[in-house]
Amino acid sequence: MLPIFLLQVDIEEKIKNAPDKSYEIGVFIGSMLPFVLLVVLAYLLYRYHKRRIDNE
Repeated sequence: MLPIFLLQVDIEEKIKNAPDKSYEIGVFIGSMLPFVLLVVLAYLLYRYHKRRIDNE
């Protein structure tokens, strides 16, 4: 298993070396996407289990 610190990307360095503004937006969206997906997954699991409990 890879250590977590090897997987971390220096976002500030990428933004500093960005060729244009759209690249900066892409880096921001790409860095936020995993967190958003985790929140959506957690909500879907919560809703699924809540409905399952309510139907019993």
